[in-house]
Amino acid sequence: MPGCLKKTLFASAAIISFASFIVIVVAMGTPKWMTGTILCKTGAELVNATDPELVKFIGEISYGLFRGGKIRQCGLGGRRSKFTIFPHMVKKLNTALHVMIIMFLCVAILFSLVSFGFCILNTIKVPYRAIKGPAGLCLWNFLAGGCIVLGVTSFMAAVKLHHLTERIANFRENVFQFVILEEQFEDCFWLCVASATAHAVNLLLIAISGINFPEIKTKSEEANVTAEDIMY
Repeated sequence: MPGCLKKTLFASAAIISFASFIVIVVAMGTPKWMTGTILCKTGAELVNATDPELVKFIGEISYGLFRGGKIRQCGLGGRRSKFTIFPHMVKKLNTALHVMIIMFLCVAILFSLVSFGFCILNTIKVPYRAIKGPAGLCLWNFLAGGCIVLGVTSFMAAVKLHHLTERIANFRENVFQFVILEEQFEDCFWLCVASATAHAVNLLLIAISGINFPEIKTKSEEANVTAEDIMY
């Protein structure tokens, strides 16, 4: 049976792994990865709008991995609409990159659950096989954290290098053209970053569990030594 300290460390690692699993699932299903402000360039140019009048042509957009919404401002008031990435819009984006982001996060979910299971196993007993012990836990947490990092990095590449927000804003816009004035990463993106950090914390906890701390003898144990024990 593992010691009290190791039980506590493995139990903490199990909680962190399960929390990471929940966080990634929630983040993937929530359309709050990116928000931005969009300017209806065509409408502004048609009326030759100046700075005070540009407010009538500035809308908003927010989206996640599967769906999102935007407020379209082209001089006649805001028009709110919702959209889904699959199955139609993904054809206009970098399909391979977008699918890779989802696959990386799905694999991270799997490894987070595996890490959770093995953490529970190490809390209950000391496994004989290395893959089920601390070495295996390090592997699963490293893979989970690495997949999250790859997913987050791929999303950043899609936004910054492949102009993901602009492509989504101009989807099925035959008359008006929209340009991005401002965009920023939102809660779900940062939750995934926090999830990757959590797996790094798990690696630290597992490393600490491998340290053999010296046992401290209590005074009561020393007081139980009798004269007969000394003679023998």
